[in-house]
This record gives sequence, C-alpha cells and structure tokens, in this order.
Amino acid sequence: MTSTDFDAVIIGSGAGGGASAWGLAQYGLRVLLLEAGPAYSPSEYRLDRKEWEQSSFPDRARHKGRYTFGEMQELQPGLKGLRSWNQVRGFLNNTGRRAIGAYHHMRGVGGSTLVFSGEAQRLHPGAMKMRTRFGVSADWPLSYSDLEPYYCRAERLVGVSGDSDDRVRFRSGPYPLPAHRLSYASTKVEEGCRRLGLTLSPNPVAILSRPYDGRPECNYCAQCGRGCPRTDKGSIDVTFIRRAIGTGLCAVKPDCRVTALEAGASDNIPHVTYTDSGGKVHRVSGRVVIVSCGAIETPRLLLSSKNRYAPDGVGNESGQVGRNFMETLFWFSSGLHEERLGSFRGIPVDSICWDFNGPDAIPGIAGGCRFSPAVAEADLAGPISYAQRVAGGWGRRHKQEMRDAFGRALVIIAMGESLPNDRSYIDLDPHEKDDAGIPLARINTFVDDMDIRRLQFMSLKAREIVFASGVKKIFEEFSAYDIFNSSHVFGTCRMGIDPEQSVVDQYCRSHRWKNLFVVDASVFPSSGGGESPSLTIEALALRTADHIYSLAKKGEL
Repeated sequence: MTSTDFDAVIIGSGAGGGASAWGLAQYGLRVLLLEAGPAYSPSEYRLDRKEWEQSSFPDRARHKGRYTFGEMQELQPGLKGLRSWNQVRGFLNNTGRRAIGAYHHMRGVGGSTLVFSGEAQRLHPGAMKMRTRFGVSADWPLSYSDLEPYYCRAERLVGVSGDSDDRVRFRSGPYPLPAHRLSYASTKVEEGCRRLGLTLSPNPVAILSRPYDGRPECNYCAQCGRGCPRTDKGSIDVTFIRRAIGTGLCAVKPDCRVTALEAGASDNIPHVTYTDSGGKVHRVSGRVVIVSCGAIETPRLLLSSKNRYAPDGVGNESGQVGRNFMETLFWFSSGLHEERLGSFRGIPVDSICWDFNGPDAIPGIAGGCRFSPAVAEADLAGPISYAQRVAGGWGRRHKQEMRDAFGRALVIIAMGESLPNDRSYIDLDPHEKDDAGIPLARINTFVDDMDIRRLQFMSLKAREIVFASGVKKIFEEFSAYDIFNSSHVFGTCRMGIDPEQSVVDQYCRSHRWKNLFVVDASVFPSSGGGESPSLTIEALALRTADHIYSLAKKGEL
C-alpha cells in the first residue's frame, strides 16, 4: 500500500479507532491507523519484577499527551464532608480551590484500554433520553435497540465475561463467557449490600474467565492498570487491532502524530498531515477520515485545523466542538475490615451495585450512579501503598501496623452521571503549544450543584456500604469535588439531529464534512450513571463502520 492508497485514515487506536479499523477491514476496505504513541508488547509489562508496585505502565516518550487547565473553581466552606483526605496526610487538597489531579489516558497502540480495568458495561437505556425526561444534557439521536446488536458483536470480539440475567438492559444473546466469581473480599461487600437491602451483581468485564480466542484465562493478579502480560484482558491491541492486521488490509503506524486535517472546498477532508517519529512530515488521503483521539484531543485537533474553508476549525460550524465536557464523577471510601481478606487478589472491579444506576433512581436528582468494591482501583494492592497511606507510626510501631493492616483494605467506589454545564469545556490554550507549534488542549472544568448533590448521595451511600460490609474505621476518602482526576471523559463533539446543537449525526458523521467521522466518547450526549464507556464506544464504532461500508457500496463516499 502506498501512502495515499487507503479507503480510510483513522486517527487514534483506542476503543473507537481500533474497533473502526476492524469494522472496515473485515469488509475489504484498506485502512491506515495512525497512533501518536508507541506500540507495546505484553512482554514489557513489569508485573514479574520485584519493584512492580513502584512501576506504573511502562513509560516511553510521547506515551502521554500534554494539556493545561483553566482556572479551577472555588470550594465551598460548607462542603468539607466532600473533601479528599487520609489518616496519614489529612486533607489531600489544602487550598481553597479545586486541585488539578490528572487526566488519566494512554497514548499507544490500543489507547487507554492498555491500562483500563476491563469494565465492559452497556449504557442504561434511560440515560439516553436525559433531555426529554429531565430537561438536562441532551438526548441520543439513536436508541438502545439500535446499539444492542453491536454491543453483542463487541462483547464477542473482546471476550466479555458476565451474568446474562439483566432486567434493565435487554440482551438478544448471552455473554460469550460466564461471569467471574466474586473474590472473598467482595463477598463481604455482597453481605453488606444485602443487609442494606441492596443487590451486588457480577461486573461484566473484558477479562477472560476461561480461555478464549487463543488467549488464557485471568490469573487474578488485580494489576490490569499496569498492563496485562498474559493478554487475558481484552485491550484493543490484542482484540480488534490484532484481527484488523490479520486481514492484511490494515496498516498500523505508531509514533505518528497527526497535526492537521486539511479541509477542502467541496466539504471534504482531502488530506491528513502527520509527523512520524523521525520528524518527517507526511500527507495522506483516504475516502474516509475517522478521528478517534478522545474527548480532549479530538476537539483539540478539530479546533486547531483551521484554514479558509474551516475558519473556526473543522466540524465547528455549530460552535459546539469542545463544549458539553463531562468528566469522571467519583467517590472512594476506604477502610480496614475486621478480617484479613487478602483483598489484593482478584480482578480490579468484580461486582457492581446497580440499584441507583437509573437516571431517576436517586430521589430529587437527575442522573444515577453505581457502587463497586475497588481495592485495586484505589491502588491498595501492595505493601508500599499501605505504608504510605494506611499504617502510621515509625520503626517497630509502623511494622506492627503494617502486619495488622495488610490485606484488610476494603474500598467502595461510587461513579455517577456527569452533567454538561457552560463552565465545563475544552478549548485551545492561548499560550502553551507543543513542539510542533500547535496549541495544547485546555481543560475547563466545573462541578455544578446537581453534580454536588449527586456526590453527596454517593458519599453517604458508599460509607453505608463499607460499614455494613464489616469495616470499623475509614482511613481514606477521595472525591471528584475537590480534585479533578478523570479517566472517563465525554461529550465535546456531541452527536445529535440538529446541526446547530451538535457536531455529528447518529452515525458519527460530521453534519458538514461528508467524509469526516468522529468515533470516541466525545460524541456521547450524556455520560450515563457510572458505566465505563469502552464497550459503548466499540459498539458505536462497529455501527459506524457498517454505515460507511453501506455508503461506499452506493458510491456516496
């Protein structure tokens, strides 16, 4: 294949880009997949080394993007109960403003699925009609039933293990693999939920409970966030991209940073410009251009791609690119159980209480939430984390507290709906640029009153669950109220029917640019009540690929 001999140029190789590559290549279309980060091998992951806990995912040049923040909001004196703290350090944010934590993402072939915990949930159908039902956010321009067959296809491709008995999310077929058994620690949470009249169910995860698709079953090390050397976790590189490459029609180019979409006179994107790892500049064309860089980098690329045909940026005719930003609304409560649980074992999030997930499930509040045991998600899986965050004292006393505490941590995480507001958006930083001279994305974030009320409910219920599960004392709580710390981000290129209020249509196609598609969580009109977005992104990608193939067959691309 030559540099211009492609039917589709896809930018970004995470859940949206990787699934799109497979979705198009399976139909015989020639695909170029451009990834700003490197390609990783599972053999690089460090879980077999004695320093594993001090090592995160392998760092390489350009494996993280740069970004800046706008002014952070003032904290309210009356909301100290929502502040992050632990018993060793006290308040984790001692300022009067919300602190900057991180946008947790990964550049690399496979995107952030390289470090995700494998959660593979379908969106609650009710969360797709937030404007109609509650007058907030926006409605999805498609229904749950439109996505359902694509959810099934994505689950089979990545190998989802789950309990097929779901009374809220209709299923036309079972999960390909049975659900994982709950860890011993999670059985204590199950007992606690039962005492409170709540239900804890197995979490659907793209982690193999049995050998599948040439990959082994999980060994329950709980370290998905540091990379999976066994390949039992269904990250995009070992599932969709492996299959796409296997067709012989997908070329993957890592360490290639796209710098511009070149808008043309006929409402098309005739060229994409990118720079390879050696600094050489390339121009490539394809009948279709798919942008899948995530809800922060996608609007950055669109907004910075200005020329005389797109003076406000590509796709920004409505002024909506970068608007409607939604973040991860979360709460952690962590305590020590009275028993030695061995809570460092298992998969990171093996179960969920869905009782408050519906958008009308919390009285007087629009938007739901979910609760899960999540010791590994809180990074309490090794002795160093206990030494720094759990055990106090010094010398002999510290050693004794370590012996008493290790393996007893029990953590409840709550994740909830994040509603868009006018003060949460992504724009281009007017001062900071990357080494190519392109402005960095600037994250402007604000937690509004409805989100605060939801966080208050989440904090109270998480504490109830952790105490009902056998914890006597909480030693740490971590909150989205006073620290921005997001891995799931949404909404900055919203899909919709009205071109004046959205960026793309129901098939993720730009309202103006005929060969431009956006396929990632930036198109989400609403975030859902705590569901992980990866499976929904994959389902959207497969649906979009089918639509592109249909257009190509009719000669409309």
